[in-house]
Amino acid sequence: MNPVELIHKKRAGGALTRQEISWLLDGYVAGRIPDYQMSAFLMAVFFRGMTEEESSAFTDVMLHSGVMVDLSDVPGIKVDKHSTGGVGDKVSLILAPMVAACGVPVPMISGRGLGHTGGTLDKLESIPGFRTNLSVEEYHKVIAETGLVLIGPTAEIAPADRKMYALRDVTGTVESIPLIAGSIMSKKLAEGIDALVLDVKTGDGAFMKKYEDTVALAKALVAIGTHAGKRVVAFLTEMDQPLGFTIGNWVEVLESVECLRGKNVPDLMEVTYVLGGAMVWLGGKARSIEEGMKQCRSAIWSGLAYQKFLEVVRRQGGDAGYLEQPERYRKPRHRVDLISKQNGYIESFATRNIGVLATELGAGRQKAADVIDPTAGIVLKKKTGDRVRTGDVLVEIMADRDAVVERVRDELAGCITIGQTQVPPQPRIRAIVDSEGIKPWSTPQLY
Repeated sequence: MNPVELIHKKRAGGALTRQEISWLLDGYVAGRIPDYQMSAFLMAVFFRGMTEEESSAFTDVMLHSGVMVDLSDVPGIKVDKHSTGGVGDKVSLILAPMVAACGVPVPMISGRGLGHTGGTLDKLESIPGFRTNLSVEEYHKVIAETGLVLIGPTAEIAPADRKMYALRDVTGTVESIPLIAGSIMSKKLAEGIDALVLDVKTGDGAFMKKYEDTVALAKALVAIGTHAGKRVVAFLTEMDQPLGFTIGNWVEVLESVECLRGKNVPDLMEVTYVLGGAMVWLGGKARSIEEGMKQCRSAIWSGLAYQKFLEVVRRQGGDAGYLEQPERYRKPRHRVDLISKQNGYIESFATRNIGVLATELGAGRQKAADVIDPTAGIVLKKKTGDRVRTGDVLVEIMADRDAVVERVRDELAGCITIGQTQVPPQPRIRAIVDSEGIKPWSTPQLY
């Protein structure tokens, strides 16, 4: 085979065979195919797309480029969750121990934040001592012992994806549905799961802003997982305002702990209970998603979910004392309030911009080498539809960076629209996608 011929074939809109895809990716990982030729191939895929068969083959080849974890000796149906990323998205911190407390093993491999979206690993690592860089052997041992493990991608899992993603990031080919789907599913399928629940976000703060693109991505992810013999369900969730009240790392851990202890943050817990209910259902512990949601609610109110979180924090080296006594945690040098200058109601948020500003405070990365400040963050005091009076605090800003705090406060004022008419509450979840297609979703009133 010749890489130039394969590039020509894809550029002309042709479909590559599994053998051709395997030859191309194996050659790239081995160094026989240079970055410039793989870049040309990725750009051809960006413009021409892939068939469902190509996408499945592409994912499978990346999946088998490294170690495939075998968790067959761990009792139960192993179920994970993946989010396409958003602002204030701390769902995994609540959901994973909650579902594990319901008796479903949760092997969770998460990512770091980059750009305007936060990363679960950065949030976990804001807990002093918490280790996310476990080896495959440690990963296996922790889930066997606790029913839950929370780690980052290892060097052994899907090395083709790791190398290719770095290239996509610098060649303008990230926003390709087959490439996104292949990247997500190759890592998820390699971690030893039996089933997967997907949170595919849409709206201003999401990676996919257009609803039709969100639907297309969800369908592609479900199709790849189904083709691989896994049970997969995707939910299309709104990201038109930050999820919950906090944006940052340690502040999101604190909000998650409050929710694990029973606090109801309506938008955050709606998404968490629905995704968790689906995981419990797929894990064979409930006859329906609704029944699974009820079990999840019981796990929260009984305290079992919070105890499971403390268990895995300690098991992975974290100092759980900071969760029990958060006042011990290092304080940011600056705490600044944004004050409302008018009466009215919160109409909307520029969610993506809020995520960018949190990054500038030190809560995220603008490039991969940036160092995270775990104390930096933004705490919303109002959400969409809430009444506001002149003098009310809209946002609290926390950071160590002297030069940016005042500017961020000024720019945040432009991210919040206050109107004179109250906006009615909107559902957080728009639809569910499974192997049979897409259906509207209405969340049962369980809480």
